[in-house]
Amino acid sequence: MKLPFVISLPHCSGEIPNRIQTGMVLTRAELFDAVDLGTREIFGCMPAEQILCAEWSRLVVDLNRPPHQRDARGPVALIDYHGRSVYGSDAIPDEKEIAQRLSTYYRPYHRLLEEAISKAHIKGLLDCHSLKSIGPPEAPDAGISRKDIILGNNGGPDGERNPQRGDFTCAPVLLKLIKQVFQTAGFSVSLNVPYAGGFIVTHYGPTLAQNGNMALQIEINQELYVDPETEKIIPQKAADVSSRILKCFQTIGRAV
Repeated sequence: MKLPFVISLPHCSGEIPNRIQTGMVLTRAELFDAVDLGTREIFGCMPAEQILCAEWSRLVVDLNRPPHQRDARGPVALIDYHGRSVYGSDAIPDEKEIAQRLSTYYRPYHRLLEEAISKAHIKGLLDCHSLKSIGPPEAPDAGISRKDIILGNNGGPDGERNPQRGDFTCAPVLLKLIKQVFQTAGFSVSLNVPYAGGFIVTHYGPTLAQNGNMALQIEINQELYVDPETEKIIPQKAADVSSRILKCFQTIGRAV
């Protein structure tokens, strides 16, 4: 039985076209830092109605940013998550290059996403990410240990509406039920801290919530399945986590 969800994995890829990579000054390891490690392995095998996986690195185009944003952390980022310059001074993307990337890499993903969540039997959009166990210097929780799972509905730490952020993307009652499901499965859970939801959830979520459905950003702590020394995925741990997540999703699917 398929889960009544669309799963979005906007940061699962590390692929970069050669023509773009030639202008980048980050090392191979630094480029790899941009990948949400483990999201494809853990969420990409779920029996969801549809799973959308990014084909290209977020350093090519970040699918979880507004298309009109033009600062250093826009859809074509000039600095990475650690504050490092992505491009040499002679290769900074101009507006023509940004427009081309949006047309080639960004809009096709969002067209597929819009089509997928518009189907009548879809109950929710799950936008899935992973994060380091300790908040890095550029993060809002720098130096702080993170929970196993962070659920974001664009609200506050209690899941209720945050007036400064706008409409929630998942009803607080449902969010708290989902939190309990993950806790029952043995995960520690935080609501909207450190992240309450990026563009994908906040753009599509309010309409879904108003129609009785939901959009939820799910961040999973890489400490659950990544070797801290090699920074590589431990396959058995990833498989075990994926199995536990699946049981959670099945429970949630029956509740919505």
